[in-house]
This record gives sequence, C-alpha cells and structure tokens, in this order.
Amino acid sequence: MTRGKQKIEAQKRNAEKNQKSKGSQIEARAGGLKITCPICKVQLANPNQLNDHYASKHPKEKPPAESS
Repeated sequence: MTRGKQKIEAQKRNAEKNQKSKGSQIEARAGGLKITCPICKVQLANPNQLNDHYASKHPKEKPPAESS
C-alpha cells in the first residue's frame, strides 16, 4: 500500500518541480517596451504611443522621426 502512495507523492513533486515559472509582470513589461522618449525617458511600446505622448506631454516639440 505504501508503494502506491509513494508513487503518487513522487508524481506530485515532479509535477511541481517541472512546472514553468510564471515570471514577473515587470520582466514581461520590460520586454514589450522598446521606445524611449528622449526628453523625459518614458518607455513606450510603439511609435504611435510616442506620437500621442509628444502631443500630450511635449506639445511644443516635434516627435523624432521613426527609425525602424
């Protein structure tokens, strides 16, 4: 009887050990943020957000040209 119980417990331990770690949201966010505003150093995900950022936060400045 103990053999079956040990087997089930070993399977549970292995499943927990082999389960992928979810990682942190901060790491995932950092991977998605690729563009930085040169004026205030805010990180943005795409050029459209950069244009919107310039329109709202730096209205007297022109957004930098897209260099992809």
